[in-house]
Amino acid sequence: MFLRVRREYAVPFLIQRLSRLLRARLRGWRLPLAVAVVVFLSSWAAMALVEPAGTGIAAPATYWWYFLVTAATVGYGDVFPVSTAGRIVGLYVIVGGIVTLTLLFTQLAAGLQAVRGKRLRGVVTLDLSDHVVLLGWFPGRTERIVAELTADGRFPVVLCAWDDVAENPLPDRPDVHFVRGDLSQEDVMRRAGVARARTAVIDGRDDNETLAIAVAVDHANPGIHLVAALRDLSRRENLRYVNAGVQAVQWHMPFLLSEEASDPGITQVYNDLMSSGGHGNTYSLRVPAGFPHATFGDCQTHFGRSFGATVLAVRDDAGLVVSPPWDRLVPEGTTLYYVAGERIDPRVAAAGR
Repeated sequence: MFLRVRREYAVPFLIQRLSRLLRARLRGWRLPLAVAVVVFLSSWAAMALVEPAGTGIAAPATYWWYFLVTAATVGYGDVFPVSTAGRIVGLYVIVGGIVTLTLLFTQLAAGLQAVRGKRLRGVVTLDLSDHVVLLGWFPGRTERIVAELTADGRFPVVLCAWDDVAENPLPDRPDVHFVRGDLSQEDVMRRAGVARARTAVIDGRDDNETLAIAVAVDHANPGIHLVAALRDLSRRENLRYVNAGVQAVQWHMPFLLSEEASDPGITQVYNDLMSSGGHGNTYSLRVPAGFPHATFGDCQTHFGRSFGATVLAVRDDAGLVVSPPWDRLVPEGTTLYYVAGERIDPRVAAAGR
């Protein structure tokens, strides 16, 4: 009785051990290949034994085609067995083909999932060029910067975050790629494709870290358009030792980071406008009675030709409008905001020069 029980469990045990051994030895793509080869050779031998020679199905030039279309369950019907035993062999080929395809698709899905997992963890090397690299992650703040950088869809963005950000914080954005690591290290520069990037935007945790990241970026791509956020703008000169063309932005004005990244040089325009010693200062003028220029376009032309000034915006009872349509009316009492080298007297503006 004991021996009979042992025998009953011996066969399943051996099959289970053999299955584990095969899975251990035939990992990855080798397992479906091994199954396909075994099914092909064994079915070919069986078909040659049981099928009449007159059908020619077991001929080397024919059987490979029969095996492919049968295993793939396509079944064109141009070649088929005529004996019952041959049809049983064909059924075996169909089952073997389904098993092989299942293993292939499982392995393919696992491979794709592994690649996706690596991308989510930010450990793959990206194959991009002419992109923007954003170095630094602050929830909320960085999301707004990314939204502005990708608003017009002109270029992809690579978001680089520190190791404490375990996965891509923006996984639903296909135009935003992710790299994780020490942002001042060459490995991050390589995986983010800094050498092929058009712009690098540095948003460090403090000004010292921003300077260290700038050194790494400049080493990877000396000609890159470099934009950096600083808490203390006096550190701008330190950054210029690293890269003479760096554009420094006040950390509390993150919108300037995205604007400078999208339109190089715009930070200098803002700095000039906000500086009292700049080449162009911003002034306002209230339209007096009898002003001869009825529309915004007329005002723009008059201010430009007469004073070398540029009208930026108008304000009336409806509110402020920047760069309004040229046919917008500017009645008495409307305020014009303009950029000029000096303030224009309203009486001179009304009379012209």
